[in-house]
Amino acid sequence: MDNDLDSTQVFTQAGMMTNDDKLQTPAMLSDRETEIIELITAGLTNKDIADRLDISKRTVDNHISNILEKAGTGVDNRVALVRWALQWGKVCLNDINCCSLSNRE
Repeated sequence: MDNDLDSTQVFTQAGMMTNDDKLQTPAMLSDRETEIIELITAGLTNKDIADRLDISKRTVDNHISNILEKAGTGVDNRVALVRWALQWGKVCLNDINCCSLSNRE
Protein backbone atom coordinates (compact mmCIF):
# COMPACT_ATOMS: atom_id res chain seq x y z
CA MET A 1 0.00 0.00 0.00
CA ASP A 2 1.28 3.48 -0.87
CA ASN A 3 2.30 5.36 2.29
CA ASP A 4 1.23 8.68 0.75
CA LEU A 5 -2.47 7.74 0.65
CA ASP A 6 -4.86 9.63 2.90
CA SER A 7 -7.53 7.79 4.92
CA THR A 8 -10.21 8.45 2.27
CA GLN A 9 -8.09 6.75 -0.40
CA VAL A 10 -7.25 3.82 1.89
CA PHE A 11 -10.88 3.14 2.81
CA THR A 12 -12.00 3.55 -0.82
CA GLN A 13 -9.37 1.06 -2.05
CA ALA A 14 -10.35 -1.38 0.71
CA GLY A 15 -13.98 -1.21 -0.45
CA MET A 16 -15.05 0.25 2.89
CA MET A 17 -16.16 3.66 1.60
CA THR A 18 -18.84 4.57 -0.90
CA ASN A 19 -19.13 7.75 -2.94
CA ASP A 20 -21.70 9.02 -0.40
CA ASP A 21 -19.13 8.55 2.40
CA LYS A 22 -16.56 10.61 0.52
CA LEU A 23 -18.92 13.60 0.33
CA GLN A 24 -19.28 13.85 4.10
CA THR A 25 -16.88 15.91 6.13
CA PRO A 26 -15.78 15.07 9.66
CA ALA A 27 -18.04 16.52 12.34
CA MET A 28 -16.54 18.54 15.14
CA LEU A 29 -16.83 16.56 18.36
CA SER A 30 -16.23 17.62 21.93
CA ASP A 31 -13.46 15.92 23.88
CA ARG A 32 -16.10 13.97 25.84
CA GLU A 33 -17.82 12.82 22.64
CA THR A 34 -14.49 11.69 21.22
CA GLU A 35 -13.73 9.87 24.47
CA ILE A 36 -17.08 8.08 24.29
CA ILE A 37 -16.47 7.03 20.67
CA GLU A 38 -13.06 5.65 21.71
CA LEU A 39 -14.74 3.57 24.43
CA ILE A 40 -17.41 2.35 21.99
CA THR A 41 -14.61 1.36 19.60
CA ALA A 42 -12.98 -0.56 22.48
CA GLY A 43 -16.19 -2.59 22.75
CA LEU A 44 -17.65 -1.13 25.95
CA THR A 45 -21.41 -1.03 26.49
CA ASN A 46 -23.14 2.19 27.47
CA LYS A 47 -23.27 1.00 31.08
CA ASP A 48 -19.55 0.14 31.01
CA ILE A 49 -18.79 3.58 29.59
CA ALA A 50 -20.89 5.24 32.29
CA ASP A 51 -19.07 3.30 35.01
CA ARG A 52 -15.65 4.12 33.56
CA LEU A 53 -16.41 7.85 33.22
CA ASP A 54 -18.36 8.05 36.49
CA ILE A 55 -21.46 9.41 34.78
CA SER A 56 -24.97 8.00 34.39
CA LYS A 57 -25.90 5.61 31.59
CA ARG A 58 -28.52 8.15 30.51
CA THR A 59 -25.77 10.76 30.05
CA VAL A 60 -23.86 8.30 27.86
CA ASP A 61 -27.04 7.59 25.89
CA ASN A 62 -27.51 11.35 25.40
CA HIS A 63 -23.91 11.84 24.26
CA ILE A 64 -24.28 9.03 21.72
CA SER A 65 -27.58 10.45 20.45
CA ASN A 66 -25.97 13.87 20.08
CA ILE A 67 -23.05 12.37 18.15
CA LEU A 68 -25.39 10.46 15.83
CA GLU A 69 -27.44 13.62 15.17
CA LYS A 70 -24.47 15.87 14.43
CA ALA A 71 -24.21 17.04 10.86
CA GLY A 72 -21.37 15.29 9.14
CA THR A 73 -21.56 11.91 10.81
CA GLY A 74 -24.43 10.63 8.68
CA VAL A 75 -24.70 7.48 10.81
CA ASP A 76 -27.53 5.99 12.81
CA ASN A 77 -26.03 3.13 14.84
CA ARG A 78 -22.95 2.17 16.87
CA VAL A 79 -21.31 0.06 14.18
CA ALA A 80 -21.63 2.81 11.59
CA LEU A 81 -20.35 5.30 14.19
CA VAL A 82 -17.18 3.26 14.75
CA ARG A 83 -16.70 2.95 10.99
CA TRP A 84 -17.17 6.71 10.58
CA ALA A 85 -14.77 7.48 13.45
CA LEU A 86 -12.08 5.26 11.93
CA GLN A 87 -12.68 6.70 8.46
CA TRP A 88 -12.15 10.28 9.67
CA GLY A 89 -9.32 9.54 12.09
CA LYS A 90 -11.37 10.36 15.18
CA VAL A 91 -10.11 7.22 16.91
CA CYS A 92 -7.17 4.85 16.68
CA LEU A 93 -7.53 1.10 16.84
CA ASN A 94 -4.40 -0.67 18.09
CA ASP A 95 -2.23 2.17 16.72
CA ILE A 96 -3.85 1.72 13.29
CA ASN A 97 -5.47 4.67 11.51
CA CYS A 98 -3.88 7.24 13.84
CA CYS A 99 -3.87 10.24 11.57
CA SER A 100 -3.78 14.00 11.94
CA LEU A 101 -7.50 14.47 11.18
CA SER A 102 -8.42 13.84 14.80
CA ASN A 103 -9.65 16.91 16.69
CA ARG A 104 -7.70 15.74 19.74
CA GLU A 105 -4.32 17.09 18.69
